[in-house]
Amino acid sequence: MGALIWLASYPKSGNTWMRSFLHNLLRDVHEPVPLDRLDDFCLGEAFRSWAEPHASKPLDELPPQELARIRLLGQADMTKVFHDSVFVKTHNYLGLAHGYPLINMDVTAGAIYIVRNPLDVVLSARHHFNVDIDRMIGIMGSPNAGAPMNAFLMPEVFSTWSEHVRSWTAQPSPQLLVVRYEDLIADPLGQFGVVARFLGLAPPQERLERAVRLSSFGTLKALEETHGFREKPAHAPAFFREGKRDQWRDVLTPEQVARIVSAHRQQMARFGYVPEGY
Repeated sequence: MGALIWLASYPKSGNTWMRSFLHNLLRDVHEPVPLDRLDDFCLGEAFRSWAEPHASKPLDELPPQELARIRLLGQADMTKVFHDSVFVKTHNYLGLAHGYPLINMDVTAGAIYIVRNPLDVVLSARHHFNVDIDRMIGIMGSPNAGAPMNAFLMPEVFSTWSEHVRSWTAQPSPQLLVVRYEDLIADPLGQFGVVARFLGLAPPQERLERAVRLSSFGTLKALEETHGFREKPAHAPAFFREGKRDQWRDVLTPEQVARIVSAHRQQMARFGYVPEGY
C-alpha cells in the first residue's frame, strides 16, 4: 500500500497542469498523456465510487454527516491502488465538514499545493461555474462555498479562497510543497524541477524537459480541442482557456479589484498578490 500525496488547490488554479506533468514525468512517456487518462495515475478524491462501498444505502439518501464519515473510508481505500505513493487530486479545503475532516491525515504522506492570484482565479472560475464576475467574487468570499453532490461526484467544500489557502499552507512542513501558479508560468522547467526533487526524484534533464513540454498549456489545450475532456463543464466552451497571468488588469474594474483585495488581503500579501495602490 502507498500513502496519499495530495495535489490540492482552489478550483482553476493549475491542478490539472500539475497532474499532467507528474503523469508525463513518472510514466516517462514520449507522447502527451490523453486528458481523460489522467485519473489512471492521479485519483480523483471526489468521485462517488470511493464512498459507495461503505454506504448502507444509496448516497443520495444518506445524511451529510454519514457522507462525511464514509468519505474518509474511501480515502483509506485509495492507499491500496498502488504499492508506491498514491497521488490524489482535491479541491477541498483542509478542514471539517459536518464534524469530520475532509482529508484523512492518517493515510497522508504529504501534499503539493498550487496557489494562484485570486484576481486571475475569479476570471477563470467564473467561466467554470457559469456565473458573472461579481457573483464569482462573492463565491470566493463565502465560507460556505463548494460544489454539491451530483451523479458522479461527492460534495466538495472550498470555503473562502483565503481559508482554502490558509488551511493548506499556514503550517510549514517538510511534507508540504507550496507552488505559485505564476512561477510555473515564468519558469516551468525550474519550478517543475523543484516538484520532482520534492518527490525525491532526480530525472535526467531530457526526461524533465520532455515532461514539461508534453504538459505545456498549449499541448493541453490542443488535446482538449482534438479529443475533448470529460472534466469540462457542459456549459463551458473549453476547460483550458488562456493559461496566462495578470489578465485581471484588462478585465476587472478598480472596484472589483478592491473587493477581492479587501476580502483576501492577508493571504494575498503572503504570496505577493496585492497590487500596488491597494
